Amino acid sequence: MAVLTACAGPYQYYKGTGVHDATAAEVAGDWENVEGTRVVLRKDGTALLEKLDGQDFDFEDGWRLSGTGTWRLTADDGGQIVRLTLTARTRVESRSPVTVTDTSTPEPPSTYAWSLYADRDQHDELKLFFFYGDPDIGNTYVMTREAGAAIR
Repeated sequence: MAVLTACAGPYQYYKGTGVHDATAAEVAGDWENVEGTRVVLRKDGTALLEKLDGQDFDFEDGWRLSGTGTWRLTADDGGQIVRLTLTARTRVESRSPVTVTDTSTPEPPSTYAWSLYADRDQHDELKLFFFYGDPDIGNTYVMTREAGAAIR
């Protein structure tokens, strides 16, 4: 029994942020990450993605997707989640150089879906995040409102 519980990390018990007051109008807008990622969530439910990494173990594959898609704000007992879906991939980039002989890296997906948790920082500003890498470790990929961005 100890072996089974030893593998349980923070992600396995994650219950959400508890945020229930975000509106779709507040979520709409331009979001960025320190790694150069940019996501535009338009009020009409469409999205533009630039250099967005995969979540959970997909992050380890090193691809970064760009393209268009859709989004919607959902809620459950644990809090609110932005369901973001890439429906048309326009570009794939890599976080690190991949050698031509490296066949261990799988083909990046042509469509993909993320679950971005809605949370608030110490100033009550909305932020979005997902877990990356080994989910048991609990690393978060945080997106904040792009400075000076207008809501679309």
